[in-house]
Amino acid sequence: MLDGAETAVLGAAATVIGVVGLAASQPVLGVVAGGLGLTAGLLGWRHAQVASAPAPDPTSTLEALRATELSEELSLARLREQALNQRIEMLEHAARAAASNASGLAGLEEGLVGRDGQHLLTDDVTGLFSEAYFDVALEARIAAARRRLRPVALVLLEVVRGLASPEPSAADADLVTAALRRTLREADTACRLDDGRYALVLEDTPENGAIWTVERIRTHLAESGTIHTVWAGIACYPAHAFDRDEILRQAEDALRQAKEWRQDRIEVATAD
Repeated sequence: MLDGAETAVLGAAATVIGVVGLAASQPVLGVVAGGLGLTAGLLGWRHAQVASAPAPDPTSTLEALRATELSEELSLARLREQALNQRIEMLEHAARAAASNASGLAGLEEGLVGRDGQHLLTDDVTGLFSEAYFDVALEARIAAARRRLRPVALVLLEVVRGLASPEPSAADADLVTAALRRTLREADTACRLDDGRYALVLEDTPENGAIWTVERIRTHLAESGTIHTVWAGIACYPAHAFDRDEILRQAEDALRQAKEWRQDRIEVATAD
């Protein structure tokens, strides 16, 4: 496309030809000059239109790129969530099958049984879910809560007896398990961790509901006639954290603070 300078030259040439044609009394030159002038005028108008067109807004372009990136990230997050949900459903199905099987380990998939013959999804002492199951369940429950815009609470529980003695010991696992089964709902998840602590994942539960759950567990333990000390650390999605690692860290910190007390104590995480 001709720029402004070239259009001006074309217009000047049309003028010169027109003058020569007029002086020489040559109508043909006048027609040529008129055609060149018309062309120069049209090109000048086109150039003016291009020059007056607004420049692209770099801010809008960046916002469009960012929107595209966010859309892609959201799609990936949904795919990860679907994979987690499928995995947790598979684990739950396998655990239910194991619980209903009279021989305990018969019929289990080879990948769900450890080298020592113990089931990887359930604790061999209490029959509660294991730490391996907890590692998967917590992330899946948070993903589901994020999708449904509902809260979920994590409770780390440690129960000891004989706190006043020089060497307190862990509470009887059967008593704690019985108290958990009497208290928790079917939708909740109770796990016994490898170090003897208990992890509870409470669906659709904010922090006040989690506190009430721990209090009921403590009451059921007191009814056994054995003196126990109950320490609990609570962290909730989305009040205190937004992902698995952070909510677990918050609950761990809260439990450490609870254990500083020589009595029953519930500590709730604080949002950063």
